Amino acid sequence: MRRLRQLAQRTPPGRERYIDLLRALAITMVVLGHWGVTVIGYDNGRPAGHSALADLRWAWPLTWVAQVMPVFFLVGGYANAASLTSRRRRGGSATGWLVDRSARLIRPTTVLLLVLAAGAGVATLRGADAAQVREVIWFATIPLWFLVAYVAVVALTPPMYALHRRFGLAVPVVLVALVALGDLGRLLGPAVLADGNYLLGWLAVHQVGFAWYDAARPDNRAGHAAPRGLFRRRLPLSGRAGAVLLGGGLVALVLLTVAGPYPVAMLHVPGERLDNAAPPSLALMAAAAAQLGLILLLRRPAGRWLRRSGPWQAVLAVNAVVLTLFLWHLTAAVLLVGLLDALGVLPTPPVGSAAWWAWRVPWLLALAAVLAVLVAVFGPVEARTRRPAATGPAGVGRRRLRAGLALAGYAGVLVGLLLNSLTPKEGPEPLGLPAPALVAYLAGAGLLRLLRSGRDRPG
Repeated sequence: MRRLRQLAQRTPPGRERYIDLLRALAITMVVLGHWGVTVIGYDNGRPAGHSALADLRWAWPLTWVAQVMPVFFLVGGYANAASLTSRRRRGGSATGWLVDRSARLIRPTTVLLLVLAAGAGVATLRGADAAQVREVIWFATIPLWFLVAYVAVVALTPPMYALHRRFGLAVPVVLVALVALGDLGRLLGPAVLADGNYLLGWLAVHQVGFAWYDAARPDNRAGHAAPRGLFRRRLPLSGRAGAVLLGGGLVALVLLTVAGPYPVAMLHVPGERLDNAAPPSLALMAAAAAQLGLILLLRRPAGRWLRRSGPWQAVLAVNAVVLTLFLWHLTAAVLLVGLLDALGVLPTPPVGSAAWWAWRVPWLLALAAVLAVLVAVFGPVEARTRRPAATGPAGVGRRRLRAGLALAGYAGVLVGLLLNSLTPKEGPEPLGLPAPALVAYLAGAGLLRLLRSGRDRPG
């Protein structure tokens, strides 16, 4: 508590505290949403989980708020633009920013993967079926689907921010148009045309975060007059703009889902022809616009509330371990289900029954207790990641070498995460994770670690 008070007291006056609140809320909603919607049952005598949304059709419109991944990418765009700009002001380079930005993302993820692989290896050596081991680890690593896209947009931040500075809001408009074209492939064929939406959709929201940063930065009135129209670089932050985005987004959502071909749910529903989030669809972009409108409408009252010490300290506490919370929340579910099953007291009431609803509260509380233990153990890895100092200039050859190595490191991490996500959960994997995925990820993470450790050496 003392450290939190000190951090709260040292908060710069111009900090957009609302961004930190949104990040904390988004991850908290993801965690509670996954826990709350999960149905636990038995399949061939073993515990298994699936989504309750297929049986709760009335809850589908609620996912327009509960699907908060757009909020996280919006906040990420703001934070990445702010840190990249700050880095350059202190004399740093885009490559140095990429190398150091990787620490906060990759260190907690590496710990998760190594712990899961070690646990799976022990289970296999003790006679567990390799296919069952893979299924458990697959479930625990579902959050890595999101991390694939986020690591990619972080790697693309320097060139995409340059595009934003040149073309402003025209960039996300073009990206959303490309998402719509990809959706035509899903609706009319071939479906492979929509694969690019996994990146394009999240890039579009990330670009809007750039525009928010440019509008909120203290020096946003410096220089010549800002461009207008689609080429403006600043997001309108007024309540009126929020109302327009909220209303327009909701109208578009109704037209695309109720009257159009898209599912109403913004989360995965088993049996539905389309998944609005995998990859991001035009309907999800409309939901993101509506969410942005609501965010802008609440910005001023939330900002006043965050000036109070208590709420701000709570936000700082969550943000210190926000990625740890996200990465480990499904592992907490695996551990709790395994414990209850071993004790013979795992409840499996039918979805929507009185017993199922009554079980929601103790279920969430028990999961929160398990996750609290995991965060206490692994949270310091994330919380102790320090902000690096900018390095001095280096020769052209060394800069190019570091840039190439940084990109290779990011590529290795992305390939590893993607291979794990694409590998079926039914395949036997003694370590729970595909060996090529683990090798690629560790090679990329190790390369970035070497680059970070050598950042202060003279060039």
